[in-house]
Amino acid sequence: MISSPHEIFTGYWGNNHCQGIAVDKKQGYLYVSFTTLLLKLDLQGNLIGFVDGLVGHLGCIALNENYVKVYGSLEFKNDIIGRSVRKNLGVEHEHPNVFYTAIFDVDKIDRPGMSAEQDDVMRTVCLQDVATLYNDTVTIDGKQYEHRYGVTGIDGCSFGKLPGGQDEKEYLLVCSGCASDVDRPDNDYQTIAVYDTTDWWDTYGKPLDQHAMHQSGPETPLSRYFLYTGNTRWGIQNFVFHPETGDYYATVYRGLKPQFPNYDMFVIDGAVPPKNTLHYFLQEPILEVSLKNVGQEQNGISGYYFPYGAMGMEPLSGDLFYIAEGGKNDNGNFATIRLYRKTNDPAAPFVPVE
Repeated sequence: MISSPHEIFTGYWGNNHCQGIAVDKKQGYLYVSFTTLLLKLDLQGNLIGFVDGLVGHLGCIALNENYVKVYGSLEFKNDIIGRSVRKNLGVEHEHPNVFYTAIFDVDKIDRPGMSAEQDDVMRTVCLQDVATLYNDTVTIDGKQYEHRYGVTGIDGCSFGKLPGGQDEKEYLLVCSGCASDVDRPDNDYQTIAVYDTTDWWDTYGKPLDQHAMHQSGPETPLSRYFLYTGNTRWGIQNFVFHPETGDYYATVYRGLKPQFPNYDMFVIDGAVPPKNTLHYFLQEPILEVSLKNVGQEQNGISGYYFPYGAMGMEPLSGDLFYIAEGGKNDNGNFATIRLYRKTNDPAAPFVPVE
């Protein structure tokens, strides 16, 4: 494995902030999502190239080491997020509400300014089930709410094994977004879809055409997990699998419901299989995954207060992680990807490596 510098600077990238990171530990590359583009850097921070031209929201990203491709959550919506992206780019035309997994053939990224649509470097797979939840409504006590379970899109994603050691295969897990709504009673789960992405590039994958959005993709996931955390602002932002423990780390923007501890980070216990239960409010059958007790807990919910991770997080080996720290100045948005060590102190779960 290539040695890991203590910090990597991304450079300045306009008005959109860092959304996610992925590290190729074998070849020594860092990939960074900046909302509408994907960067490829070496581990000294030298720019190799980038893919540009997206008029949607590219969020969390994950490297599939078997195929040497980076997968990311890519959504096109006509809500506050979609309007913000188009405003920053000066684009006026609207898109339909479409949710994709973007797949980047990262070996082809060799220069700046590559086109997401024209340079055969990216294909997309439509997640039709997300659109179904997004377009659905729920009526509670005579009031109609948009988006089943509060699903407002997708963001966190990771390759990893299923909790409970169900098999040895790695799947793509994609987390749905969930808008903050302190008055809504049914939106206190994170929802996580599981997909088998074998041969997606060749089967479902299609080039992106932002003027004619395709619908090629699976109609349903293999399964959908529910994680009870309390409502958050926009759901799981970054989601990573730790292969040595089997746990998943989920980072969020803190929720606002006062009855919850509203942590910044949660850990799914990889040793515990999902359980069949009923949705706490809607009383529908669901598959629920378990939070790991990380040493602090309120109202049955365990997690961490930690200011970083929502803009990018990647486990390296043992207790080492890269975590993105975003910033902005007159030159634009940037991120420092800093090396952290996981501790056993729940009040200070990560400390910078000196």
